[in-house]
Amino acid sequence: MSTTISIILDTRRMKKLEKYPVKLRVTFQRVTEYYPTTFDLSKEEWEKLPASRISNELQRVRDKLKEIERKAENAVKELAPFNFTEFEKDFIKGNAHFRQRNFKAELTTPNGDEFNYTPFYKKLPLLTETFGKSGIISFSYLKYIKQLIRESRISSAISYHCSYVSLKKFRGDVPFTIITSTYLKEYENWLKSQDISKTTIGIYLRPLRAIFNEAIEDGIIKREKCYPFGKRKYRIPTSKNVKKALELSEVEKIYFYECNPELTGEQQAKDYWLFSYFGNGMNPKDIANLKYKNIDGDYLTFERSKTERSLRSDPKPITIFLTDDMKEIIERLGNKNKSSSNYLFPILQDGLSPLRQYELIQNFVGFINDWMKRIFKNLGIDKKATTYVARHTFSTVLKRSGASTVFIQEALGHTDLKTTENYLDSFDKDVKKEFAKRLTSFKKVPMMQTDFIA
Repeated sequence: MSTTISIILDTRRMKKLEKYPVKLRVTFQRVTEYYPTTFDLSKEEWEKLPASRISNELQRVRDKLKEIERKAENAVKELAPFNFTEFEKDFIKGNAHFRQRNFKAELTTPNGDEFNYTPFYKKLPLLTETFGKSGIISFSYLKYIKQLIRESRISSAISYHCSYVSLKKFRGDVPFTIITSTYLKEYENWLKSQDISKTTIGIYLRPLRAIFNEAIEDGIIKREKCYPFGKRKYRIPTSKNVKKALELSEVEKIYFYECNPELTGEQQAKDYWLFSYFGNGMNPKDIANLKYKNIDGDYLTFERSKTERSLRSDPKPITIFLTDDMKEIIERLGNKNKSSSNYLFPILQDGLSPLRQYELIQNFVGFINDWMKRIFKNLGIDKKATTYVARHTFSTVLKRSGASTVFIQEALGHTDLKTTENYLDSFDKDVKKEFAKRLTSFKKVPMMQTDFIA
């Protein structure tokens, strides 16, 4: 697509003496930038410019504006391919006929980037595509995805990539200026027509909103001109949380379920699922990253991987009382080498790349979910058997047993409310121990184990 150049009188805001700024308008791939010249004209003067007989002063202005337009066209022709950053650097910056402003550094992939992205090509094909131009969404998506990879945030990088792929399938790799609130509403309806849930729509659109903010921060776009999110604009749909928690009686069934001794995976999956439930609903990634140094006597202290990078200050550690059940699981499944730097469970090992760690954790989650699905079926529990159910069940059981919401927020490691987070410092370890006992209150009157044999 060609780049168009024109000189215009910007009548949107009047300056002193009823004059308006004369600007150079540059349009490329439906993205338009305006560069103010040093000339201001009234509407009457502007209309006189094409006339054959005008004052010497107006003739001088007309000649200069024609010269600016001609040189700008030549500058555009020399850029192959065109991009606004290069054009500003080569033609606008330092040009005495333009009002100068702060120019941001060029946002391109540096040739000196020595990071090897090759292992990620299969999962993130955007890395292999021709780099987008500044102002096009692929440019900012790729830039941010590479940043996430360098920070070892592989799961987030994949999430952003899925967002980009979905948007590209809708109407292609478009400029930010095309994505209006109307555009987003049409995109949402397009996804709904494919039976995409509100939850997934939100998963696609929250990265886009973050990419808009990145582009604004980088000076690629201006918030006041094309930011489509917010009040009286487009709002990302939210879905009501579906209750995924198990009843305590169902946890009881799982606890007393006798696994088939010939199926070692069944017992291991059950142990890991219960370890998550007993361990404050710990997610699989945090279980995989636990090391023996996290154990201090009867307590396990760790930092959530999810919040470790998201907080400006040091994230608040989670402290869990190690119940007898958790200790038994560690003895059964834990690494026999109990040196402080060794992993607690044989899921990860030292020296793995971030991508390999991500793959192993995904395999770990799938392993638990697949076996627990079998156990749920054998027990007649008609609910999802995912690791997230263990986390949600933990919080629900405690809530129903009388634990305060504030305590549960601390136990889960939530950081949404800063005021609440500051308040949580006062909890005593004895309180944690007391609440931990409630997780297996059903053990006081054990049910007949034979009732649950598959």
